[in-house]
Amino acid sequence: MSFESAQAWLAEHAPDLRLIDHGVSTATVREAAAALGVEEARIAKTLALRFGDRIVLLLAAGDVRLDNAKAKAAFGARPRMLPPDETLAVTGHQVGGVCPFGLATPLPIYCDLSLKPYPAVFPAAGSLTSSVEVAPDRLATLIGAEWVDVCSRRAADAATPAAPPPTPLP
Repeated sequence: MSFESAQAWLAEHAPDLRLIDHGVSTATVREAAAALGVEEARIAKTLALRFGDRIVLLLAAGDVRLDNAKAKAAFGARPRMLPPDETLAVTGHQVGGVCPFGLATPLPIYCDLSLKPYPAVFPAAGSLTSSVEVAPDRLATLIGAEWVDVCSRRAADAATPAAPPPTPLP
């Protein structure tokens, strides 16, 4: 289902966006950046997270880490990554190809502010070898995502300006 559902969703909602099938693995940020010839920060990784009894998807720049304190402040609970089998069950996409397109289950989706500095980012497109190029604001609009600040760069890598503190979400 995964690639086909993402492809069908994109064909309906954003037919102008071109699916890129690399023919090589893009399952990790490092592999995707190498296949695309871009910096790791431009890979929009999709994380399936549990906050208490709530499951959400979070898209973030490939070079950031989820900041547990920021995430807890924004979502009201400590984040937990979903295990691969549960991720597949709720998204319809296997880990390494998880994307916000063509989901098996409607989920709340959030985009981390770490994506904002880039003219275009590359989220996966439902398989371990595919992606799509899209501007961050357009991505958020297409998938109905809310912007949040829940990730951090390592101090040595902090090249983007600090964002205001997170606002707790409903």
